[in-house]
Amino acid sequence: MKLRFAAVVLLPCSLAHAEPRYTQNDFGGVGLLQTPTARMAPAGELSFNANRTDPYSRYSLSLQPLDWLEGTFRYTSISNRKYGSEALSGDQSYKDKAVDAKARLWQESHWLPEVALGFRDIGGTGLFSSEYFVANKRYKDLDFSLGIAWGYIGNRGDMDNPLGYLDDRFDTRPVSSTAGDVNTNSYFRGSPALFGGVVYQTPWAPLSLKVEYDGNDYKHEPQNNNQVQDSPINIGAVYKLSDSVDLTAGWERGNTALFGITLHTNFVSRKAPVKSYDPPATPLPPQAPTTPLDQVDWAEVSKKLEKNAGYTVERIAQRDSELMIYGEQSKYFYSAKGVGRASRILDNNANDEIQWFTLVNKRYDMPMEETSVPRATFRNVVNNEQDLVDLHRTTEVNRATAHVDKTLYQQKPNPFTYGFGLGYQQNLGGPDGFLLYQVSAYAEGQYRFTPNTWASGGVSVNLFNNFDKFKYDSASNLPRVRTDLRQYITTSDVTMPALQLNQARKLDQDLYGMVYGGYLEPMYAGVGGELLYRPMGERWSVGADLNYVRQRDFDQGFGLRDYRTVTGHITSYTKLPFDLDAAVSVGRYLARDWGTTIDISREFTNGVKFGGWVTRTTASKEEYGEGSFDKGIYISIPFDEIMSVSTMSRANIAWAPLTRDGGAMLHRQYSLHTMTDGRNRDAFYENFEKITE
Repeated sequence: MKLRFAAVVLLPCSLAHAEPRYTQNDFGGVGLLQTPTARMAPAGELSFNANRTDPYSRYSLSLQPLDWLEGTFRYTSISNRKYGSEALSGDQSYKDKAVDAKARLWQESHWLPEVALGFRDIGGTGLFSSEYFVANKRYKDLDFSLGIAWGYIGNRGDMDNPLGYLDDRFDTRPVSSTAGDVNTNSYFRGSPALFGGVVYQTPWAPLSLKVEYDGNDYKHEPQNNNQVQDSPINIGAVYKLSDSVDLTAGWERGNTALFGITLHTNFVSRKAPVKSYDPPATPLPPQAPTTPLDQVDWAEVSKKLEKNAGYTVERIAQRDSELMIYGEQSKYFYSAKGVGRASRILDNNANDEIQWFTLVNKRYDMPMEETSVPRATFRNVVNNEQDLVDLHRTTEVNRATAHVDKTLYQQKPNPFTYGFGLGYQQNLGGPDGFLLYQVSAYAEGQYRFTPNTWASGGVSVNLFNNFDKFKYDSASNLPRVRTDLRQYITTSDVTMPALQLNQARKLDQDLYGMVYGGYLEPMYAGVGGELLYRPMGERWSVGADLNYVRQRDFDQGFGLRDYRTVTGHITSYTKLPFDLDAAVSVGRYLARDWGTTIDISREFTNGVKFGGWVTRTTASKEEYGEGSFDKGIYISIPFDEIMSVSTMSRANIAWAPLTRDGGAMLHRQYSLHTMTDGRNRDAFYENFEKITE
């Protein structure tokens, strides 16, 4: 399993939970102890859970992308079972990985309960797989739940399956045999059991108490690991240590202690840290300057625009009563914030001839959008003499077009930029070690030969790792396009992850193109190109990329291996109901298999994104191997949400249960869809209040 990681800190936040509070169960996801409930955390919630109930230690990540949808991703360590042979795994305990999902079917009303449908362990080995319906009803400080479950949660199996009256096959539950597959042929089959319980919110706000009736009798545990159950009643307590930390203790099976901790935050309700390291916004002058425009020190204004508003200025021009700034925003994640800060600086330097400030944002000389701010209204709003809604209504975000204007100032940007930092990568859940990691230092740079032609690359140096334990190579029935991961990670301490030449152009008012060549990613070199049609302000776009690539040597230097292929996809991007975004790619993958990748995500107004993908290709289950098909989830968090300085960078975490060769895409360094995010007019207006910061 490959995990691509960038560190994210779960910072404390104030959450307005209705009482009783919604807390996590042993497996991850809102619930009691061993059992789920129909309750959901607020949208935007993220929690990391760790607990121990002998012989199981469970580590899970739960996400709430929508008010009615919950997802959980979990590792279970079974301490009394070994992972594999001692030569490979040593004394490492067995690790099971799983994916859960729960959807609300009905929201609680005065008379009716909240009802949810859930699936446990739908994308892993199926050792703990289960399906259930559960209902919740609140009475004052008590929250009652009652459900029926098939599979692990209902292993007591003391009821006849009501679905057996429809078809006899529902009376027996087949054993899962394909790790990582979605075993729909087992759903709702076998004898179910009832489960349920109650949460009591005590008068002492930090403390909640739980009592549940367990639907599992522990006589059918995975790997013949049956446990003695002295009582089906489990009890527990959850103590809210802080706004972002919950501690759990309990007594399960009538004979076994439970201890757990949950770290959680909500990326919708939490407030981002104060940007104490940003320069203060420029105050507005008492009145407009009188200096003629052709006598203003525009070079000095350009420096202020870059330092305070994040714009690298290319040109400043006048168009009648409009002052035009052509440049590239490189600092502020919220474009409204950069526009507002630039407007303050321009208001301090432009005389009263100017009634509009227009910022034309470019990426690699490709005009994206132009934002026009009415000067008088902006001043009145900043001075609290007019409502923000008036500025919202009159500020325009339009397609960037060519204008006839008078140049007041022009400068050539610095062609060379560079940066340094620390990198981290890890391999999680392998048989040779649960956590294999590497910390590295890197240097990266970019040189622009022209505004739209540039070279980019970097060097990475290993600082420390435990990859000496990394011995296992996944089996493969396809060309080894990704399963040679171990060799790429362990062969050299100094690597060149990428070094390529790129050119991008705006081909028409809504059409963009890019070509590139070189060492495109750690495993592949080659040449390729991309086209993207993205109408301004529309909630859809379509693109295509085509690449001829060849495998790189394991040391990630300049050498190449023999394997080569053509890969590429046509991708459509669109907005779905419930504020979901979809990207559907159809094409040829690195292992020469053909297929489709569906990526569904939810991006909140602050840019935090929860998403997941599924890929099915012409590679059969036998060719693909364990897992049957490619799938995974990811979280993308703007550093602006977790740091005290403004930045456009992101922390990205991608989690895939297994690294396999089927459905493998090229990891391109640049994407036209990302580069043209300025065309998303919604993102500007959803965070419009930032224009006054």
